[in-house]
Order: sequence, then structure tokens, then C-alpha cells
Amino acid sequence: MTIDPVTLQVIGGALHTIAKEMAYVLYRMSFSSIIRESEDLGAGLFDANFATLCESDNTPLHIGSIPGYLRGIDATMTTPWREGDVVIHNHPYFGASHSPDIAVVVPVFFEGRHVGFAANTAHHVDIGSATPGLIVDIQDIFGEGMLLKAAKLYEGGVRNETLWNYLRDNSRVGRQLQDDLGAQIASAQLGAKRFQELYATYGADTVEAASAELMNYTERMLRQAIAAIPDGDYTAESWLDDDGRNRNVRLPIKVCVRIRGDEAEVDLTGSSPQVPTAFNVPFEGSTKVACYVAFRSLLLDAYTSAVPVPANEGSFRPIKVTAPKGTIFNPIFPTAASARFSQCNRMIDCIIRALSPVLPDKAIAGSSASLSFVAYSGLRKESGDYWVFIEVNEGAYGGRPRSDGPDSIDNLMANTRNNPIEDLGMHLPMICDRYELRDDVECGAGKFRGGIGVVKEQRLLDGGWLTHEAERHTDKPWGLFGGADGAEGRVDIFNHANRDGTTEAQYAKISGVVMKAGDTMAFYSPCGGGYGDPLERPAETVLDDVLDGFCTRAYAERAYGVVISPDHTLDLAATTARRAAMEAAR
Repeated sequence: MTIDPVTLQVIGGALHTIAKEMAYVLYRMSFSSIIRESEDLGAGLFDANFATLCESDNTPLHIGSIPGYLRGIDATMTTPWREGDVVIHNHPYFGASHSPDIAVVVPVFFEGRHVGFAANTAHHVDIGSATPGLIVDIQDIFGEGMLLKAAKLYEGGVRNETLWNYLRDNSRVGRQLQDDLGAQIASAQLGAKRFQELYATYGADTVEAASAELMNYTERMLRQAIAAIPDGDYTAESWLDDDGRNRNVRLPIKVCVRIRGDEAEVDLTGSSPQVPTAFNVPFEGSTKVACYVAFRSLLLDAYTSAVPVPANEGSFRPIKVTAPKGTIFNPIFPTAASARFSQCNRMIDCIIRALSPVLPDKAIAGSSASLSFVAYSGLRKESGDYWVFIEVNEGAYGGRPRSDGPDSIDNLMANTRNNPIEDLGMHLPMICDRYELRDDVECGAGKFRGGIGVVKEQRLLDGGWLTHEAERHTDKPWGLFGGADGAEGRVDIFNHANRDGTTEAQYAKISGVVMKAGDTMAFYSPCGGGYGDPLERPAETVLDDVLDGFCTRAYAERAYGVVISPDHTLDLAATTARRAAMEAAR
């Protein structure tokens, strides 16, 4: 069936709008800050064969993983789909991105025929895991909390009260879990309703033909972009600090990107074997999705593309992902696999680095490429009830071909927002004492400098517990095309009431740390690497950096060859001489 261009655009716009509306309902109705404020979620519509038709503009990992959830549900569900069903699912060995990300799926029927699904995923604060909120050092997935395989929370419109109460009774914050699931259900049901309305307006044949053409169009656009890259094997490697238990044992990441015609393969052979903690990555729900995100970011970026390209299943088809069984990117059941984000981000960083020689106008320097995911928890003095707070701290991008790397922002595969410190103080026994750009390092010089990471200090008023998942304490984000490297991250813990200038340095990954009243965690995120020769950065721009407090006069002269007088004016003659001397010394 041939679809005219106008109808195609209208249906494409309608699909995207439905996904955005689903996401809006989800985060506006949720109660936990990780969903309500950070928007750690994704929503979209899918056809009956699990292909992505549209997706919301939230965390890319959530969206790309939902087809894996649907395939996992299909493999494990024991009863047929009925109108009014609501299925919840989070099993990492059956498609889930990791166990705290629970998917809510609603089947969509039109004129008695099953035509697709409305679905979303969101990160839940606590699912009854061994440590509150987050898991790092745990033996297997059974310590990660409740595992749900295609569980029908509603069957034919009737809620399963036994399962509903089970969810409440097996979480430290059971009421909040139920409330957030309620928001997910409302979001998915709205998506199903809007999908049915689209079918009713245009007819099944038109909607399905348009959906197929939109996916084919996205596939064609990505294949064209891949075909423009010279055939070859492009490699990069890095390492992860440790697995959260075996300290100072680095875990290699090796990436080979094979370009053949209009197809690409990401081969992770040679990366670390799976580890005996939760620091592994579910293959279907996270490893593959991270590779899709890398290529979409490089080749189909919404801002830099000449024409808009819909985000749908077509962007997955030209990409093959290879990771040997039993490795960190493809663990074997029942290996734990909850703390899986930093590995994915570093893999994307390596994909970009590998392709930088043939995509210099699209590649960026090394980003923080990690994730600071921290769970604070404790017991309320008045009631004795648990409180659990999960926070995503920002990192920084590397310098880019035409601009500096953005400061203090979630990067690469992540897209979560920061949690307002006012919200924190209103609802939890915590206080944020410091939240600003790092001023303890100077790094990332380049024609376009690397982004500056964040420092955040969070103080527990009544004490409690802390688990933290992060990376890149031993590996600086790399500079690109002559740019300087960035800076590693770090974590300190100190007592605010008796602070004497000393701190307890921590590993990037720590589990179940007991925090006394007044104890403070200070997180310093990695800073991005620079892009291009620092001597090509305009001297006036370097002066602006100094005036803004991004670097000192000494660093400006040492790294950029820019001489700034004590009264903060530019000494052009001295700068010209200094840069000439630095160039000659090379």
C-alpha cells in the first residue's frame, strides 16, 4: 500500500506525540524522585512483532530495551493476551535492561485483533534487594530483589490483588513502588487508547503501512550513513576500575567496529570475563541497546542531521552486536547483572574513539562515560519506616568538533535530569552542602575544551546507609586530535560536624557503607577530554575561561600558551611568542 507523504508525516508525528504524552503522564504522576524529577524512564508503542514504532525523548536505554522485554515476555508468558491485561516484567535474562527497571506492558486491540503494545519502563527505588536501592557486590540475580517474568498484574481488566500486595510487602518502600507502578499503568493504558484512536481515524491498513514505511525510511537513512564510512575494522580499548569486590583488578573493554558496506558490527571479544558481582551487563536489554545508541548518536543526531529521522526499529536493523557468552557484556545465568551502566557508557565512548579517524567531524573526545548512581537510605525517627533515595550525579562531555564539551551533564547513553536539592530537603533527612563545578583540577585543554564535572556533597542528618556505583577513578577521559586528557573522578566521605580537613577516600563502587549522623559523601565526577590542538583555541576565549574561573592564569599559559597579566588582560605579544615557542618545541 502506497502512503502519500503528507499522511506519512501526520501519522509519524502522531506516533511520536503519543510516546511523548505517555512519558509526560508517567513522570508527572510518579512519586519517587528518580522518575518524577530525574525522568529515568522511557515509553513507546510497538507492533505485534515487538518492533519499535515510536519512543519518548527520555533515557535512550529504556526505550531501546523494551523490544527485548517483549520478547522475554513472549517466551515466558503462559496465558494468551487479553484486552484489559497489564503485564509487569523485569528479568535480566529475559530481555530486561536490569532488574530495577520494571516494564509495564498493555496489549492493544483494534476491532478484535491484537495489533501491538503500549509499554514503558522506569527505574524503581527499591525492589527488595540485598542492600537498599542499589546492588553492586552480590552473588547472583536472586539477591537483586523481586524477579518478575511476564506477571499479569491485571488479567482481563481485573487486578491480581495477591501480586499487588506481594509487590508492596517485598520492598522497603512498598507504597511508593505501588504508586509508581500506578503511574506506569496509567501511561501504558493512555498509550493503548491513543493507538486505538489512531487506528480508528486512519484505518488499520493505513496505520500499519505508514509504520512499516517509517521504519524502512529510518533504516535506509542509517544504512546510507554507514555506507559513507570506509570499510574496515576500527578498534579502541579501555578498562574499568574493578568489579566492586576485587579491588585494583582492572577489567578490560575491547571494541572492534567492523564496517562492511551499509552494515556495522560491534564486536566486544576480548573484554573482561564475567565477574562475581553485579557488575555485569544483560546482553539483550543493555549491551545491544548501548551499541544502537552509539550509532544513532553519531550518525542520526537529531540536531545535526539535515533532515529529521524518526526514532524507531529501523535504527536497530543495520547493527550487529557480538559478545561471547560468559563475558562481562554477555553473562551466564544466574550471574548478577544490576550494576551495568558504566560498562555500557564506556563501551560507547570506545565506539566513538574507534570511529574518530573516519568520522572526525562527528566524533567527540572522551566523556566521563560513567554513571554516579548513589542510594542513600535510613529509618525515619518518628515512624521507623525506611526511606530510600536514589540520585544520578552528572558527569561531563568531551570537547566536540565545533564547540566545548558541556559541563556537569549526564552524557552518552544517559539522559537523566538532576534532582533539585530543594526537593531533597523537603522530603528526606539530608542536606546538600555543596553543588558546583569542580575547581580542584585543571584539564581537558583543546581547541574545544572538555566539559567540567560536578562536585556534590550530601550530608545525612540522622545517619543511614550508602551504596554507590561509579567508574573512572583510574582512567582519564582521553583527548582527541591533540586535545589534552580530562580528569578522573573520586569519592570522599567525611564527618561534617568534626571536619578537620581529612577525608576517607573511597573506591568508585561501595556497598552498604554505614553513615553516622553528620557523615557526608562528596562526589567528584570525571572531566571530559579536549578536542583539537590547544594552541588553536582563540586567546580571547582562553581569557574568558580564566575570567569565568574555568582555569587559572598559570594553566592558560602552560596548556594554551596564552599569557594573561595579573590585572586579567591579554598580553598578545607574550602570547604570540609563547605559542611560537611551544610549537617549535614539538
